[in-house]
Amino acid sequence: MPFDDRTFPSAEAALLRRNRRRVAWWLFSVAGLIYGMVVLGGATRLTGSGLSIMEWAPISGTFPPLSDTEWNRLFGLYQHIPQYTLLHPDMTLAGFKQIFWLEYFHRLLGRLLGMVFALPFLFFSLTGAIERRMVPRLALLFGLGALQGAVGWFMVSSGFFPDSTSVSATRLVIHLSLALTLYSAVIWAALTTLSPIAQNFNGGTHLKHLAKATVCIVALTILAGGYTAGLHAGLTYNSFPLMDGRLFPAGYATLSPFWHNLTQNVTAVQFNHRLLATFTLFLVTVTVATGIRQPNLPRPAAIALAFLGGAMMMQYGLGIATLLSVVALPLAVMHQACAVLLLTATLGLAHSLRGALK
Repeated sequence: MPFDDRTFPSAEAALLRRNRRRVAWWLFSVAGLIYGMVVLGGATRLTGSGLSIMEWAPISGTFPPLSDTEWNRLFGLYQHIPQYTLLHPDMTLAGFKQIFWLEYFHRLLGRLLGMVFALPFLFFSLTGAIERRMVPRLALLFGLGALQGAVGWFMVSSGFFPDSTSVSATRLVIHLSLALTLYSAVIWAALTTLSPIAQNFNGGTHLKHLAKATVCIVALTILAGGYTAGLHAGLTYNSFPLMDGRLFPAGYATLSPFWHNLTQNVTAVQFNHRLLATFTLFLVTVTVATGIRQPNLPRPAAIALAFLGGAMMMQYGLGIATLLSVVALPLAVMHQACAVLLLTATLGLAHSLRGALK
């Protein structure tokens, strides 16, 4: 159980609240870096930059190439993979440097994230600023974060297969899933550190259940978007709401067994993402409408509810615009960035409704 600072003498309660604020803002900073990683990772995928670094060197890879010899060596490695031979056989060293830097900064941000998590975690743990119950949970998150680096390489290495010009869509979704799990857990830990005691209020259990359902459907829609991105499904059927003039597209179930269509069929993957996005819009609308009518709604829940409604409208609009533009890079990056903001809003709402009573 979290400590209720109201049971402490005033000086100890003040210290406890100060420590909680420090730890919470540190966790929010970590979440911000994870958010940046997700957005930058989306940009590397959209530009095909993710395969530009052919080596996984956690220590030496911190430093960029410092000589022409090293640049030529790395470019030579890239020239042996299908993405170069099939898509960019005319690429020059200057062109390689352009895609290299985006992937380099993505990996560098990952290393910075590890330091921003580990060093304050050690300091806060040794000084007692982190409550004991939180230490093993945060240690587990650090372990999962370290695992994410290996999962990232597992994803990238799939782009080295013969006739493969991009990474595996399934491995991309695994990488994205772990990133979202880490982000959600850190956000939840930060919110709990700031508000360890749930604010009880009468009513609201129906809204609380809707909030939990919204978290799930938003996460599922984002992962469906990962398959859409991984298969470059957004480059086809660039009309809305119909797909090639049909509400339900032809070619949805062309693969056998059927479940292969869910992860390998461009038509099915894009349709599923559209369907989930539309259902998310409906569920968010119901959640916001229910929350507006809810008496005695705590102020944090009211703020989260307003943020949720705004983020949903922006995200749905960006999704349509990205599709109609045939995945224009700025729109596609904003679409991915807004997806994580939408997830953040659902987490904030669910957390603020923990104390809802019948």
